[in-house]
Amino acid sequence: MKGILQKIDLAGRILQWAVELSEFDLKYEARTSIKFKYLADFVAEYSDTPGTPIDWNLYVDGSSNKAGSGAGVILESNQGTQLELSLRLGFFALNNQAEYEALLASLKLAREVGAQKLTIFSDSQVVMSQIEGSYQEKDPTIKKYLDKTKEQLGKFMGYEIRHICREQNV
Repeated sequence: MKGILQKIDLAGRILQWAVELSEFDLKYEARTSIKFKYLADFVAEYSDTPGTPIDWNLYVDGSSNKAGSGAGVILESNQGTQLELSLRLGFFALNNQAEYEALLASLKLAREVGAQKLTIFSDSQVVMSQIEGSYQEKDPTIKKYLDKTKEQLGKFMGYEIRHICREQNV
């Protein structure tokens, strides 16, 4: 009985707000996601100078905690174009998995905008060292992430990996 009364009270409050806001002619529109392709077309149209290769800096940070996993990415060109992307992973991921997810998403974005040369910055020493080959991967899941990352990096003309401290990766 208590649950029913709470639902009726909530419905009453919603109806009261609906009546008060109806004078403003407000409409709710669901937010749609921006597809990488449209973003790539925009960047290609406004930042590409024919004959001049564009170098891109890629800042990647993935994280995981009890509330969930996510990633932040900044992709910036030597011509001043800057793209920011934040991701919420729809599954539980360990920190290194979140770092790889962030890196893979950012490599996809970089390919979409036509990047040929990348400098990748990350505060994950483990992930950066695994890609460079100075650390070995022991976990089979991480091995799959590493293989996929190397495959994606092979699609670029060149790349450089730089480890930065956590304070610089804001």
